[in-house]
Amino acid sequence: MNYGRDRSSWARNQSTKHSSFYMSLLSEVPGSTRDKVFYLACVFAIGVALFPTTPDVGATSRDKLIGTLHLSLAALLFLTFAYFSILLFTKTAPDKEPTPRKLQRNIVYLVCGYTILACIFLMVVVAIPPVKTLVERLTPIFWLESVAVVAFGVSWLTKGETILKDEET
Repeated sequence: MNYGRDRSSWARNQSTKHSSFYMSLLSEVPGSTRDKVFYLACVFAIGVALFPTTPDVGATSRDKLIGTLHLSLAALLFLTFAYFSILLFTKTAPDKEPTPRKLQRNIVYLVCGYTILACIFLMVVVAIPPVKTLVERLTPIFWLESVAVVAFGVSWLTKGETILKDEET
């Protein structure tokens, strides 16, 4: 199968599709608060879509710059996902007592948010040259990104009360 100039072209195209999907999700944030961070996340998602990763072979200095922009914007996007989960989704109206389900959802949000942060940290660790040499064939960035995206998906579905919906009284 020919993916174009190098084997990462398919992955680069998928990254663009996923970023566009994240942007469309973020434009319909569950909850009443339209925090400025949601708009930043949309900008980061657009940036990730517009600036592809660095090609595996034959990368020019321009390709490397664009790849660095991609990685930076992706890191910022994942950090906003963690922010949503840890700080925003856990909020309760000051005049309301949280329900038992809300307390359970808060645990889910925190686990998801800290999972995203752990994935970001591990992505930095596996980029360190001696570590990268050891684990590169296992494609750790792909797996860590996947875990982070699934964690945010669980947090998102929980916020929308698809998971742990408040019980009707």
